Amino acid sequence: MKKKPVIALLLVFVFLFTSCRSEKDKPGEKQSTKENSCTIGMSFDSFVIERWIRDRDVFVSTANGLGAEVNVQSANGDIETQISQIKYFIKSRVDAIVIVTIDSDALTPVVEEAENAGIPVVCYDRIVRNAGCSLYISFNNEAVGVAMGNGICKKIEDGAGIVKVMGPNSDYNVEQVMSGFDKACKNHNLKVLAGCNCDEWKPEIAYEFINNNIDTVKEAKAIMCGNDALAGEVIHALAERGLSRTIYTTGQDADLEACQRIVEGTQLMTVYKPVEKLAVLAAECTVKLAKRQPLENVSKFNDGKHEIPYIAIEPIAVYKDNIDEIIISSGFHQYEEVYMNVSGSKK
Repeated sequence: MKKKPVIALLLVFVFLFTSCRSEKDKPGEKQSTKENSCTIGMSFDSFVIERWIRDRDVFVSTANGLGAEVNVQSANGDIETQISQIKYFIKSRVDAIVIVTIDSDALTPVVEEAENAGIPVVCYDRIVRNAGCSLYISFNNEAVGVAMGNGICKKIEDGAGIVKVMGPNSDYNVEQVMSGFDKACKNHNLKVLAGCNCDEWKPEIAYEFINNNIDTVKEAKAIMCGNDALAGEVIHALAERGLSRTIYTTGQDADLEACQRIVEGTQLMTVYKPVEKLAVLAAECTVKLAKRQPLENVSKFNDGKHEIPYIAIEPIAVYKDNIDEIIISSGFHQYEEVYMNVSGSKK
C-alpha cells in the first residue's frame, strides 16, 4: 500500500517530461529533417583542366544550400580509380552519383550497376555511352566546334591548310566538337595538314607535337586546339619560333590565360561556357533526382543504346572585340586580370 504514492509520483513525472519536450525532439520533426537531406557522390576525371575547380565549387555550394552533402573525389586521370570511386559510392548507398568521366565507354558497366541499384547517375559535361544514366547535362558541344570553325574560316582563305590539336578519343565530347567544326568548314575546302589527339588532355603533348612537326605546322594558316590548355602550349611552341601572331589558334573554356592571350593578340578566340550556370543547374537537378523528384524542361539524347534525359546549355564565341561584354561584364574574369599584360589598359 505504501508504494502507491511513489508510483503516482513517477507517473506524474513521466507525463510532465514527455509533454514538455521541445519541438525539435519530436519524432515527426526528426523524420522530416532526414527526408529533406541527401548525399551525393561526385567523381571528377581530374583537376588538370582549370575550369573543373570552378565547376566543383559552384556545384558543391549549390547542393549544400539545398540540403545535400557532397563527397567529391578526383580520379587523377586513372580510369580504374574512377571505377573504384563509383563502386564505393554504390556500396555507401549515396542518393545520387555525379560523374565527369575519363572514358566515355569504360564506365558503362559501373554506371549500369549504379542505376540497377536504384542510384540515379548524372553525367556531367561528358556522356557515358550506352549506360542509360538518369541525366546528361552539358554544353552544346557541336556548337562549340561550329564556333571554332566559323572563327577560323572568317580569317583564312578557302583551301588553306590547318592543323588539329584535339583532346583524347576516349572523350566523346571531342567527337561532338569535331563534328561541329567540320560542318562549319565544309564549304571552305580547308586542308588538314597534320593532327593529333592529346591523351588525358595533357598540354605537354600539344607542345611536343608542334615541335616535332614544325615544318608542316609552318605551312598552316590556323590551328584548331581542343581547349585553351592545349592552345596555350601550342602558342608557347609557336612563340619560340616567332610564329605566335602569324598562325591563328582557337580554344574553349575561356581560361584566364587564354583571355589574356586574346587581348594580347596571340590567340584568335575561345569558346565561353558559363560553367556557373551549368553547375548550379546540375546541382539542382541532382538533388531532385536524389529525392526522387521529377525533372522539368529536359529533352532527349541517344547515348547509343538508350534515350536519356538531356539538358544542353549554349556556348558563346569570344574574340578580342567582345571579351569585355562576355567575360568581364559577367564577372567570369576581372578586367585587371585579363588586361594585366597589355600596356595602356585601364587599371
